[in-house]
Amino acid sequence: MSNALAGQLALVTGASRGIGAATAEALAAQGAHVVLTARTSGGLEELEERIHAAGGSATIAPMDLTESDSIARLATAIGGRWEALDILVMNAAMLGDLAPVPSIDGKQFNRLLTLNVLANQALLANFDQALRKSPRGRVIAITSSVGARPRAYWGAYGASKAALETLVLAYGDEVANIAPIRIAIVDPGATATGMRKSAFPGEDPTTIKSAAETGTAIAALVVDDFETGHRVRIGG
Repeated sequence: MSNALAGQLALVTGASRGIGAATAEALAAQGAHVVLTARTSGGLEELEERIHAAGGSATIAPMDLTESDSIARLATAIGGRWEALDILVMNAAMLGDLAPVPSIDGKQFNRLLTLNVLANQALLANFDQALRKSPRGRVIAITSSVGARPRAYWGAYGASKAALETLVLAYGDEVANIAPIRIAIVDPGATATGMRKSAFPGEDPTTIKSAAETGTAIAALVVDDFETGHRVRIGG
């Protein structure tokens, strides 16, 4: 445990597993109290237990970010308990099917955009005031290389990440001179997660970074600080 983030409140979406869970653990290890959100409560409860066992503190908030008013309800609940939000990690996302652009399933694409883009805009809208109240508000948006460099069959997921980057960077530019909020775009690079396994089923996970390594790097970025608009790919 470290005290670098002591007294700070962090909200991590998609925290039940993978990069979200690892980032939440790493932030808690730096002293932050972490609010954990995901659709399934089982993984969140296990994560909360690990954080507490390691001497950290966390609160679970099982929820579906795509459900109507779910984010507004979360913001109200957090606002009733804490004055400010210091760290927002926008990690929750779905990959969807990898398919040629003409073959993208419209219904699935709509769900993907709702979670990967619209839910993140709702997070910024509902937590904007809480972030402004922090003396050091930090927003971390998890992206992918396909958001900046389109790749065949990755059109749907890549489009959602490109949209997310534009949205978050615009917000960062809007608040840069009026609030101590800073934005970072983080590309985790090749990391052993369930999503990665779905995209590359034949890949040996031992040949790439673990989720714990990526989570530790994200927490270190928050501790070390950055200028708004900062973009980093973990592992180069």
